[in-house]
Amino acid sequence: MRRREFIAVLGGAVVAWPLAARAQQSAKLPTIGFMGSGTATTQRQWTAAFVRRLGELGWVEGRTIAIEYRWAEGRSERFAEIAAEFARLKVDVILTHNTPPVLAAKQATSTIPIVFATAGDPIGTGVVTSLARPGGNVTGLSSQQPDTASKRLELLREIIPSLHQLAILADAGNPYTALDVGEIKRAASTLGLEVSTFDIRQAKDIGPAFEALKIRAQAVYVPREITWRDNSSHAARPRRRGDIDEHS
Repeated sequence: MRRREFIAVLGGAVVAWPLAARAQQSAKLPTIGFMGSGTATTQRQWTAAFVRRLGELGWVEGRTIAIEYRWAEGRSERFAEIAAEFARLKVDVILTHNTPPVLAAKQATSTIPIVFATAGDPIGTGVVTSLARPGGNVTGLSSQQPDTASKRLELLREIIPSLHQLAILADAGNPYTALDVGEIKRAASTLGLEVSTFDIRQAKDIGPAFEALKIRAQAVYVPREITWRDNSSHAARPRRRGDIDEHS
């Protein structure tokens, strides 16, 4: 299931959990704090799916519900700022996706419900204590899959039989990415691959990383949760200039 479908499905979870009860306590419209890791443009399909699903459930933006949109624009340091702002605004629920923004929201508030559209290994990264009983004020959908690392590299080896140099684009600030990258490195060692790792902390790091790895790798592995997925224009430019294969 794709992330925009996750968000559409979670439209029901968001309104069913906190909004109906909390709306009775205030004359203002119940408010969703929507924290996106990219920009309004790059994530417009997901927000459109979310708003459409809310409408199907009888929640119309501007009439029966309010949505405060905030965009990190590929800058991980923005997550804490946005989460703190939502806590000050006392929104009724926070909706976001991926591990770093969820952790930022959890750090900012222990009372406002937090719903995540997807997060990798929520137990291992400290998002929740249990999948069956998340506890606290956080719930959502897991996209846990680091244990499939060896299978993904084996598939990549089938595509490129001569593969011996692999580059990994990593986000050092993302706990789930660290788990994913660790699994990939162990799998690569088993297959006898030489690995180079490049840390991507901001969208502007993508271009220089691609320039460097073009001479050091035959293929690049991209974890699912990483800055460039919400900054596709930055990723596309270096991709057109080289002939390196991408796999995730």
